[in-house]
Amino acid sequence: MNALDAIGNPVRRALLEHLRAGPLSVQHLADNFAISRPAVSRHLRVLEDAGLVTHASEGRQNLYALRAEGFAEVRGYLDALWSDALARFALVADNLPDEGDPS
Repeated sequence: MNALDAIGNPVRRALLEHLRAGPLSVQHLADNFAISRPAVSRHLRVLEDAGLVTHASEGRQNLYALRAEGFAEVRGYLDALWSDALARFALVADNLPDEGDPS
């Protein structure tokens, strides 16, 4: 699954929001959701497969953290959309009649 598809799910977006504070264990993350710990783990696996998070095992804990490089695909897509939108806006603005122009 690519990064854009992965963040299409509201639970996964919420997990990313929690991880903004720094690395967290699966249990800590699961404590913040009304879904099971295995369900949280499955969502984290999707985010990891999409390259948005990394995980490291420390003893019996799995700690997850954001992977900044993984957001490059998302940012590139949004930057391209934004550039296209700005270009269209500039084209429209350049072709508007002047305020004093009766045409």
